[in-house]
Amino acid sequence: MKILIAADTYYPHVNGAAYFAQRLAFYLNKRGHQVLVVAPSLNINSEFFEHNQIKFFGVSSYPIPGIKGFRFSLPIFQKNKIKKIMKAFNPDVVHLQSHFYINKAVFDISRKAGYPIMGTNHFMPENLVHYLHLPKRVENQVKKFAWKQFRAVFKKLSFVTAPTKTAANLAMKNGFPREIIPISNGIDLNHFTPGRNGEYLKEKYNLPNKPTLIFVGRLDKEKKVDFILKALPGVLKKVDINFIVAGKGKEKEKLEKLAKRLKVEKNVSFLGFVPDEDLRDLFSLADCFVNACEAELQCIAAMEAMASGLPIIGVNALALPELIQHGESGYLFEPGDKKTLTGQIINIFSDNNLRQRMAAKSLEMIKKHGIENTISSFEELYLKLKK
Repeated sequence: MKILIAADTYYPHVNGAAYFAQRLAFYLNKRGHQVLVVAPSLNINSEFFEHNQIKFFGVSSYPIPGIKGFRFSLPIFQKNKIKKIMKAFNPDVVHLQSHFYINKAVFDISRKAGYPIMGTNHFMPENLVHYLHLPKRVENQVKKFAWKQFRAVFKKLSFVTAPTKTAANLAMKNGFPREIIPISNGIDLNHFTPGRNGEYLKEKYNLPNKPTLIFVGRLDKEKKVDFILKALPGVLKKVDINFIVAGKGKEKEKLEKLAKRLKVEKNVSFLGFVPDEDLRDLFSLADCFVNACEAELQCIAAMEAMASGLPIIGVNALALPELIQHGESGYLFEPGDKKTLTGQIINIFSDNNLRQRMAAKSLEMIKKHGIENTISSFEELYLKLKK
């Protein structure tokens, strides 16, 4: 099949939606489909690029002020060019990844041309509005408006998917008028596996020989890495561990200052962005993964950690409880409950048998999220659309 994927965030952006779109394109291509991605360009010019064996048309883009590494496109004056490219490609299916600028343009063109359209929702206003620093009342109005904009596009699609039941239910609670199909983001269980050798990374990133807690993700406000740091002084009174923070974002400098203020900086390793070739081996150096973000619609990094054989500690909010079986594959703590988080970290690092049992359960639970299952589920929808 010829599949056109529209994405307002794609390579080299670092976020879950961008990673999902890249991996979807890659594995569809691997299955023999012809894939074209329409996404923001790498610079101000509109032109074709190739990334990871996938051809994508980059729509002229601009850097987002204050958000390093992100670019956005306003394809108002480039619709004709996008239309011409889509006509030449002649897709069997168009798969939207959002309702924003590029996706809206592709949606409009597809509707007029009669291309079958479906979409996957990665959208949650909480992941965007915190950048605006608005009063709470205004913030709530912005969220309502954002959901309205989402509904205006996605209610007209043939199929709509979301990565979890929680994400699907959230959209429906916010007025989406029909069923949303949960399909996991998926994880390559051949790429992320337990027992890999990451010893070489200790020298590369100057890591100590200590039991290790790890967080992987954007260092932005909603990820609440500061909350984990604030639990560390209590943890270190009982167990001597190192906390790896792998990722980049606006909060990095603040988090480094916080670690110093809490006097835990010697037990925290801020690695910045870790490339894919290092990441799967980095998990092998860790003993437990932690995530305090209350706005996760799935969390690809947690899935990578599970596939690498790690117990998971996560906040009992939104979709993380779908990945974590409390007391079996890890622990859940209530939002803001630092005391419980502290105790859970201590428990896992104080009991090797407990940690091993939880690791085994993580590996068992992640099997259903294999990327092959995800791609097969999308192929089934594409075939229904094509008929």
